[in-house]
Amino acid sequence: MPNVLIVDDEESIRTLVEYNFQRSGFDVEAVGDGKVAYDILRARADKFDLVVLDLMLPGMDGMEVCRRLRQENVSVPIILLTARDEEVDLVLGLELGADDYVTKPFSPRELVARARAVLRRSEAVEPESKPAALQSKVLKSGNIALDVSRHEVRVNGEILEFTPKEFELLQYFMENPEHVLSRDQLLDRVWGYSSATDTRIVDVHVSHLREKIERNSKNPMYIRTVRGIGYKFSDATSTS
Repeated sequence: MPNVLIVDDEESIRTLVEYNFQRSGFDVEAVGDGKVAYDILRARADKFDLVVLDLMLPGMDGMEVCRRLRQENVSVPIILLTARDEEVDLVLGLELGADDYVTKPFSPRELVARARAVLRRSEAVEPESKPAALQSKVLKSGNIALDVSRHEVRVNGEILEFTPKEFELLQYFMENPEHVLSRDQLLDRVWGYSSATDTRIVDVHVSHLREKIERNSKNPMYIRTVRGIGYKFSDATSTS
């Protein structure tokens, strides 16, 4: 039974989310203060499989909770809840290491489905579950080298920092060069979403990847936009 920590200061929302997770077979702990949640996770992070974290919290806001946990290498998956449907919140939350986000008002069933998808992805990347051949795989394209086992990306020989989801997205692109990949397909394969959802999360991650791997993010050589469909990763060996 997966354990989830629900963090929201609105009692009605906290109770609704807690009820739906319990009904879906989760073991749930719920708090209404960001500092309390941070202290719990610092002390008992290994007890939880997932955190559902509101942004607007007393004590410590959700962004700060997320930032501090990631700085301290607490890797428990985090889904952000936000009532502010603004690009800056989405971008910042993902940059800080959140795994997903849901905008209020939301469907409790959709939130639980997104949680299950995050958990599936988290389980899929456990090192001990990978065969030796996969663990030793290094993907190369132009001046990019992605080491699957070390979870490491080098660009022009320099190791760059990537969030877990940026790494997974780049890996999927590099494993499927010259294929046109729709946003829905990327959501399914990288995020594990089988139903339609907000595709902005794909566009934000692609934008982040371009800033890190492209010489000119406005005129990309690797991740190209296919208008009306999605993206294509070009094996730009001539860029090395």
